Amino acid sequence: MANTPTSLKRGIQRWDLVFLVINSVIGAGIFALPAKVFALSGVYSILAFLVCAVVMMVLILVFAEVSSRFEKTGGPYLYVHTAFGPIPAFVIGWLLMLTRLFSYATLINLMVLYLSFFSDTFNQPEVRILLILLITGLITYFNWIGVKNTAKVSNILTVAKLFPLAVFIFVGLFYIDFDLVEAGPLPSLEDFSASTLLLIFAFGGFEAGLVNSGEIVNPKKNLPFGLITAAAVIAGFYILIQIVSIGTLPGLATSDKPLADAATGFMGWWGGMFITLGAVVSIMGTLNVQILSGSRLPYALSIEDQLPKLFSKVHPKFATPWVSILFFSGLVAFVAIVWGFMSSLAVSVISRLILYALVCASLIKLRKTQPEGNYFKIPYGNHFALVGILATVWLLSGSQAEEIWDTFLWTGLGLVIFVVHHIFKKTHED
Repeated sequence: MANTPTSLKRGIQRWDLVFLVINSVIGAGIFALPAKVFALSGVYSILAFLVCAVVMMVLILVFAEVSSRFEKTGGPYLYVHTAFGPIPAFVIGWLLMLTRLFSYATLINLMVLYLSFFSDTFNQPEVRILLILLITGLITYFNWIGVKNTAKVSNILTVAKLFPLAVFIFVGLFYIDFDLVEAGPLPSLEDFSASTLLLIFAFGGFEAGLVNSGEIVNPKKNLPFGLITAAAVIAGFYILIQIVSIGTLPGLATSDKPLADAATGFMGWWGGMFITLGAVVSIMGTLNVQILSGSRLPYALSIEDQLPKLFSKVHPKFATPWVSILFFSGLVAFVAIVWGFMSSLAVSVISRLILYALVCASLIKLRKTQPEGNYFKIPYGNHFALVGILATVWLLSGSQAEEIWDTFLWTGLGLVIFVVHHIFKKTHED
């Protein structure tokens, strides 16, 4: 079978894509961040959720237009490659890899934290490492045997994760103590910005579904529909979850497992267990998407001759990029074992914001160079793109200098790999 992008099967349907985007976004973040943003902004964390939802909707509309221009595998990497050329594109591809790597590490470490609800055994280092290896191995197997199987698993896990969150919202609304949701002193702009920056982790990840464009049926129509539909569902769930968390858990600011603790308060131990199981299933679903999308990035970079051709090998039976899957899965397991929750989260969020800004810039460039075509077009697209760039700059201002430095170090490592590959390739050709 030819090692080209068309070698991959288009097995992801319209509603598969909606579930895929929901699955890639609703993961660990919403089970941990309500406490962390409340500690920074108090009741105004509800406003932080709303502001972040608006920012993400602007970005999603930009992505909806840009993505509708492409049908090959690669997502944002492909968009920037077309707009600005190979070097900025490699940086984007590398940043996409970083977001997948460090998001995976954040998610799987939080899963272990939630499992400690059942037993302190899960806090032991050797148990944590064993769980990371077992879960990563299982998800890798499902990705190995074909994208249709992965899409089915994703759909099941999406429904399984939304159900406990819907129960949490529905039951919790009847137990809200309105004294707890009264407005207090305004947070500082620095704290509010930091709150919104953290929420990028909870709202981000929608770009994961775009990487698999080469495996989506009719991507020019289904990508905009999938992105916008999923975004509306996610925003509604998140804002209601924060309201219930604030209104039912007086000690929200100091909770490690806020949704489980809140549910235990108004539904008893069984309620906490129900939410904990929901968190584990939710995180599993997102981990599945992280490997599904992340493993296609070495493949896409290889197709564009920015990584060795080895990564573009396609399995003759399952039509999956098997070398890329094995490489990426091994890498995420290593990063997950070495890095913890918050350190992984910071690199993931900053990488994601840089990526979003460059895709917004790509829309402006593509509208100049390719003004005509059969694609989804948003009104005032350039204005949306500029707002998206300014919003990402504002959110980046809420990060710590050390976190930005770590992200640039990782990006620099990617550029070193890029240069070494091209020097080796040129020497080999000569």
